[in-house]
Amino acid sequence: MLSRICVLCLAVVATFSLAGCNNALNPLCGSSRPVPVIGSISPSTMTFAQVQQGATLTVNGSNFVSSSQIVINSTALAANVVSANQLTIKLGADVISGPGSVKIKVHTPSGNSGDLGCTSGGDSGVLVLTVD
Repeated sequence: MLSRICVLCLAVVATFSLAGCNNALNPLCGSSRPVPVIGSISPSTMTFAQVQQGATLTVNGSNFVSSSQIVINSTALAANVVSANQLTIKLGADVISGPGSVKIKVHTPSGNSGDLGCTSGGDSGVLVLTVD
């Protein structure tokens, strides 16, 4: 009797999951990637001279994976993935051309989830780096 109930429960979970309810419940969403979340950047202010010297920017948040990129204004750059909660990148004048407000976000490309009701990848919110 118990095994029939378990099979019924799995069938119900699979039906709802394939309809896109939740990647965690859908066994076919294994290759999907989470949407990154950005919590803070460090430093949040720097001089343009520091940018020209190759200052390191640290992005803290969650759901970072090996394919996550740091997007500076509209330029996506390969990031050093320290952990699922931290990315770093070396800045330069080739990416930040002068003083001002610089938009920072994290982009994770979609995985191989196909049309199975799975979501994959996406963009974090935006934080601002002030360059004096």
